[in-house]
Amino acid sequence: MYSLARPLTAVAARSAARTFASAAGTTLVVVEHKNGALLPATLHALTAAKQLGGSITAVIPAADTASATPIVDAMQQHAPSAILVATHSALAKPAVAEIVAPLVAKAAETSGATHIVAAHSSWGKNVIPRVAALLDVSAVSDAVAIVAEDTFTRPIFAGNALATVKATDKVKVVTVRPTAFEPSVATGTPAGAPVSEVAADAATATEFVKEDIVKSDRPELDAAKIVVAGGRALKSAENFQILYDLADKLGNAAVGASRAAVDAGYADNSLQIGQTGKVIAPQLYIGAGISGAIQHLAGMKDSKVIVAINKDPEAPIFAVADYGLEADLFEAVPEMTQKL
Repeated sequence: MYSLARPLTAVAARSAARTFASAAGTTLVVVEHKNGALLPATLHALTAAKQLGGSITAVIPAADTASATPIVDAMQQHAPSAILVATHSALAKPAVAEIVAPLVAKAAETSGATHIVAAHSSWGKNVIPRVAALLDVSAVSDAVAIVAEDTFTRPIFAGNALATVKATDKVKVVTVRPTAFEPSVATGTPAGAPVSEVAADAATATEFVKEDIVKSDRPELDAAKIVVAGGRALKSAENFQILYDLADKLGNAAVGASRAAVDAGYADNSLQIGQTGKVIAPQLYIGAGISGAIQHLAGMKDSKVIVAINKDPEAPIFAVADYGLEADLFEAVPEMTQKL
């Protein structure tokens, strides 16, 4: 089933906290972690999984059970019914989707899962389609609401509308938008869920070689409460410094960019916000020199308060802004920084 629904808004995108009596009973949540820490996106996916009803099994990809211990302990705080540690020696290095996907598929078969849920993060978008292919089922991507155990709401047309889709496969494979679901809250005491291992050490044609990481003391874009973003109107990478100065004054703020600014070489692609970048929902979003193309709006229009600075009074971003300032960003942004 595929039906067009209402336009996407912050209210419509926020999933209602309701659960359904699951006929099958087991939802497999794929746990995303890095450097021994559980990543926040997984907690949002866990909330979505709980709305499906039934039992929840967390699957943790890792090199071995010992290295997964901190993640197991963190997941125990969220009271899953069971925890599976999916091990492969190659995961001693950062997780490669081609290695993780077969492990998740095997864990799904082992646990008898009828649903597989993961966050619609860069990592989740890489892993989950491969899992669906291995299980020979369709995947529902970027779900923002759960209508029933087999029916989901997801954005289409760059986020300008919502579609209701029904998955008819035996196993429902879904990625959920983190900003549409509240994070799971830790119980404060370990739940004592049974922990078992699903192992595989078969040879693989894919291996991790290296990763180039942009190091920053600032919060991650998708976790920051305040985001200051710039567009192509900044004209150079050096001019992005005025955004960093404003972010410093605002305190613990992240800096982002439109795709146009990234493509022009003004900002690193890790800072890209939008349909092909990161989807964020901070408490405060300030966009400077961003026109507001629909692809960018899809990534930030769930922000609680949106401030737009643009000298073009017809810029589309003003249509979604709570506060709009028609001004030259090179004058307005430094003045804001000075007055803070």
